[in-house]
Amino acid sequence: MSLRDVLKLGIKVAVSLLCGGVCYAAWLVAFLLIDLSNGAIVEAVLWLLAPVVTAAGFATGVLLHARLTKTSEAGFFRVALWPLIGCAAGAAAVYWFGPMLIVFSMLAAGTASVMLREVLALRRAA
Repeated sequence: MSLRDVLKLGIKVAVSLLCGGVCYAAWLVAFLLIDLSNGAIVEAVLWLLAPVVTAAGFATGVLLHARLTKTSEAGFFRVALWPLIGCAAGAAAVYWFGPMLIVFSMLAAGTASVMLREVLALRRAA
């Protein structure tokens, strides 16, 4: 892995993290605006959507970087699978300590999963 590859990987992961954070913020705004007095089912669905929305943001960041640099990338769902696993694992690990703490674990685990995906893709290409 050359220094140029590491720099490209870092930029791609940073763009992905930024998009994941923006999507999480959008989910949080929607969560706070929706009236949770409708019942536990509505609240459970909203909590289950947090990792999905955040992972979609991570995947959007990867695809945005690919579009801006005019490089080819796999389809959205193939890219989104890695951050979805990371975000879901991060959310599940921390939810019981306090649901609002999932932002830190989802962003950390999502970033780690995107980084792992990109390192494996670089190794496969070499």
